[in-house]
Amino acid sequence: MKRRQFLQDSAGASLAFPGLLTSNCARGKEFDLLISGGTVYDGLGNQGIGADVAVYGGRIAKIASSISKNKAFEVIDATGKAVAPGFIDPHTHTDIQLLVNPKAESKIRQGVTIEVGGNCGGSQFPISDESFEEKRKNFADHNGVELTWKDAAGFFNRLEETGMAINYATFLGHGTVRNTVMGPYDRPPTNEELGRMKQIVRDSMQQGVLGLSTGLIYNPGSFAEIDELIELCKEVARLKGVYATHMRDESDYLLEAIDEAVTIARKSGVSLQISHFKTMYPRNYAKIDKMLQAVDTATAEGIDLLADRYPYIASSTGMSSFYPQWVREGTTDEFVARLKDPSLDTKLRGFIRDWENKAGSWDNVLINGVNLGENKFLEGATVLDGSSKTGKKPYEFMRDLMISERGGVSVVKFAMDENNLRRVLSHPLVVIGSDGNAIAPYGKLGEGKPHPRSYGTFPRVLGKYVREDKVLTLPQAIRKMSAQTADKFGFTDRCRIVESCYADLVVFDPDTVIDKATFADPHKYPEGIDHVIVNGVPVIQHGEHTGNLPGKILKTKQT
Repeated sequence: MKRRQFLQDSAGASLAFPGLLTSNCARGKEFDLLISGGTVYDGLGNQGIGADVAVYGGRIAKIASSISKNKAFEVIDATGKAVAPGFIDPHTHTDIQLLVNPKAESKIRQGVTIEVGGNCGGSQFPISDESFEEKRKNFADHNGVELTWKDAAGFFNRLEETGMAINYATFLGHGTVRNTVMGPYDRPPTNEELGRMKQIVRDSMQQGVLGLSTGLIYNPGSFAEIDELIELCKEVARLKGVYATHMRDESDYLLEAIDEAVTIARKSGVSLQISHFKTMYPRNYAKIDKMLQAVDTATAEGIDLLADRYPYIASSTGMSSFYPQWVREGTTDEFVARLKDPSLDTKLRGFIRDWENKAGSWDNVLINGVNLGENKFLEGATVLDGSSKTGKKPYEFMRDLMISERGGVSVVKFAMDENNLRRVLSHPLVVIGSDGNAIAPYGKLGEGKPHPRSYGTFPRVLGKYVREDKVLTLPQAIRKMSAQTADKFGFTDRCRIVESCYADLVVFDPDTVIDKATFADPHKYPEGIDHVIVNGVPVIQHGEHTGNLPGKILKTKQT
């Protein structure tokens, strides 16, 4: 048996049977793994201390100034390095990616040991009987994944069968629920439909999802009125879950959107997580003071609130977000038909012109993902570049591209302010979330030019905003990336270096850690992260992936 497999098997056995001695101990060893000589940051905000960390049975067994190396089966020399809890990413869109490639390369190499998916109103469940066959075909055609589940429990079982390098938790997507019950249309739910949605929330939470997420700029979630959201969040609150929201607006109506989110939390009693907290477009940058004051006021009132943010001044979403909700309502075929309808042309041109004014220039919008081979030459080009390359004006270029891709175009928007970003990152209620995915530079997940946040978020904070710019201290940053976020979801036995907690750990060089992914060349791993341990098992050793898949499904704790 190979050493790595031995470690994985022994850790799994001791987690399942805590009283059972591992074969390491039978061979005269007290610990499975020892991290020796590093500066240990506990994740609770305390200064680093020189200490050794010993692991047994997937948990932290001992922390001491000096532990004999002879007592451990395997030793990691962390001299000159920082030893921190594994990082938790509270805002991702990872789900199917773990079935395509369970190694979770872009995230585990950042030191992320817990990935939270299902954000912005979208999850890979529930799947209705009526839509199952269509989704089964789409999963097979686009991802090479066999669809075998319909609910959260089935999805969790599938992930566990496949195995994964990281721990995984997820929200239930409100948009997915609404579409399942009501279809993709703009209308309020009937009492019966609302009851069905509430039942799905209850069932999914009892199966282990963390709570409910909304994407209130995306259809059909955008069609929900506040009363619907309050009623659904009451169910989440009863089961001790979290409401994570991509708010209804992050630019001209930012403050009103924050007020809506806080009102939902106040009236439902739910714990609130505001996604990718930001002010979009220059004409809204001055709202930063009122934005931060709004969350401070809500917290002082007693609202349980955190927000998350990625360390970049560009966002990423679908090009469809430039089109009004009434155009996007309904099926993809209905959306495309409206784009082709000459009677709507004048109205749509005016709407797109307003977006251009808001963005400043179409040169600030980068195309980073298309599906058709004939359009691949546009990946990495701005809308202005694409317009020039095709000989079309921007409006016609965007319209024709959206029609040919049936709406499946993703873009990066350079729309935020660096000084505002620093203020947001340093705010005590803001933690770090990538808004990215667990992908890889190879295979199906290596296609396109995704936002570099999928590869660089956490090392960028450590390298640029801690070491270089000193926006945060190292203990502050590590706390935001670990215990502060984990506590939000009830993971109080993870993301901290405390005896008896799970051994999710990262060893990195604080003098060299840095992101390397760029918008032009995004599929680049970071530097300076040497070792990552998940449930006591090495997944990254000396900067290389071991192939181990010790990750677990983490479920909400309903107490």
